[in-house]
Amino acid sequence: MSAETRSRAAGRIRQLAVRGLDVATFWQECNEVLARAVPHHLAPCWFMFDPESLLITSHYDPVITELPEAFLAFEYYQDDVLKMADVARSPSGVASLYEATAGDPSRSPGWRQFVQPYGGDQQVMVALRTRPDTAWGLLALYRNPAQPPFEPAEMDFLATVSTDLAEGARRGLLLGEASDPDWPLAPSLVILDEDWTIQSMTPGAERVLADMPGRQPWVSGTKLPACVLAVAGQVMSSPQAPAAAAETAMVRVRARSGQWLTLHGTPLLREQERRVAVIIERADPDRLMPLLMDAYRLTDREKGLTRLVLQGETTADIAAKLFISPQTVQQHLKNIFEKTGVRSRRELTSKVFFAHYEPRVRDNERRVQTGQPLRGGPTPPRGR
Repeated sequence: MSAETRSRAAGRIRQLAVRGLDVATFWQECNEVLARAVPHHLAPCWFMFDPESLLITSHYDPVITELPEAFLAFEYYQDDVLKMADVARSPSGVASLYEATAGDPSRSPGWRQFVQPYGGDQQVMVALRTRPDTAWGLLALYRNPAQPPFEPAEMDFLATVSTDLAEGARRGLLLGEASDPDWPLAPSLVILDEDWTIQSMTPGAERVLADMPGRQPWVSGTKLPACVLAVAGQVMSSPQAPAAAAETAMVRVRARSGQWLTLHGTPLLREQERRVAVIIERADPDRLMPLLMDAYRLTDREKGLTRLVLQGETTADIAAKLFISPQTVQQHLKNIFEKTGVRSRRELTSKVFFAHYEPRVRDNERRVQTGQPLRGGPTPPRGR
């Protein structure tokens, strides 16, 4: 595939990432682009992660619409040559199974169980990261034995578009959670017409708007806060270049209450109608920490350490990141294991995933089939 073709494909993905598409539709559109830029076997397999834990929250594959229970059990109970969390934490964010196995993928139990039976031979995985330390998901592509190996230029292309793929999925997730929330800290959504009229807003958005900085608190029917108009204006001012507008259509502000808020502007293009969605995201939307506290009564130190265990970090890495000794890490792990009723890191990861994340995966699989927006993070603790 020529460099020009890959350049056009990268531009198309960048445009799709800022169109305000729901996650599943965004992936469907990207599938068509990837089929031309990086030919592959069957269809791409997309995963969304909770960036706090790197645990799977959703999955999309038009061939395999529901993840087999055996696949999830293998991912969180068994060792393998290359796991998704390994790729998400790696410096490059792109990994080939052929490279990881020195050209012999049969060394991978996962390949033998979940790739070869579907006619696949090669596998490449790409972390979808908005920042080097923030992975929102992963893309897996496959080739059959009759197809050539993935070339370095194709791997470079996938690395280049990975940030736009991550941002498009993240924006779609924010829009979906704002329109159909199931968590108290879900984003708020305000949709504006071209004349800056509020077309609709999600429940709770008025309270967030009233908390915006300004001379006077916003009240319904008055002029919107300046920060909201600024973000919407940046999107509206570039009708021919939505990608360029979206790159700057974001602002972080301190609310009257002292909380930090991030505003994202996304164009909503429907035939001849142009609208803008302003997504208001509260700072620190971490859902893992209250879940761990509510379910297991972990201390703040134990919660932070558990987060790193779920991400697959080693004892040495955890000690370095938390500025404690490896012996102290082991003592904390002993306490965590006692509180959670497990005996190992693998059991801890599996228990958290199957108790709090697999229900989210299964719900999102149903939501894809019924055209509903996807949700991220673990399922809320009871009573929330």
